[in-house]
Amino acid sequence: MRIAFFGGTFDPVHLGHLAVARAAAKKFGLKLIYFAPADIPPHKQKRALAGFAHRYAMLSLATAGQPGFVPSLIDAYTGMPNYSFESLVRLKKTLSRSDRLYFLIGVDAFKDISTWYKPVELLNECDFIVASRPGYSLADAARALPEALQPPASELEKLSQHRSGFIRLPRTTLHLLDRVNVPISSTKVRTLAQGSIGRLRRFVPKAVADYIKKERLYIENS
Repeated sequence: MRIAFFGGTFDPVHLGHLAVARAAAKKFGLKLIYFAPADIPPHKQKRALAGFAHRYAMLSLATAGQPGFVPSLIDAYTGMPNYSFESLVRLKKTLSRSDRLYFLIGVDAFKDISTWYKPVELLNECDFIVASRPGYSLADAARALPEALQPPASELEKLSQHRSGFIRLPRTTLHLLDRVNVPISSTKVRTLAQGSIGRLRRFVPKAVADYIKKERLYIENS
């Protein structure tokens, strides 16, 4: 079975996240996508987040009725920063030997992959699906890799011509998922949460918008 791990803060989950997941599932034949909110995201500890329980609840609402979309508690209440490498190791222990695991990530997050905890080891754990944006090429993804995994300069020039495709590394393959252009950010959603629910519902599922308003989330940022 083909399975993807989709981690992040999901503060909150929005229609862009769901569009990326649907596109990846269709292109790569994914049967399960685990949406895993981080309790303590290593790169965002300076910003106050909605509580883990709220973010997990919103993911549960957003994925309800979506076949194969599963909210995951793998990074819940660990008491430590949620490093993706460790999350993948834990997840792989629950899978069968015949399962094929992918790491689903947006290109903006992937650009910082070399600064993550054990980036080379992380990239060696499974194949990666990088959801791209207009203007990005395989070369941009390659340049974000840790130095030990970067292709030679001659190869980068060839990769700059490709807006989709893959890069085969020694122990993993990096796939670029193109044409998923949904210009939504969680930052924008948090700002919209201070206004009308009608505008909010344009960017998050209706059940998530209702939950945000009911729980009065993100109001403190006004």
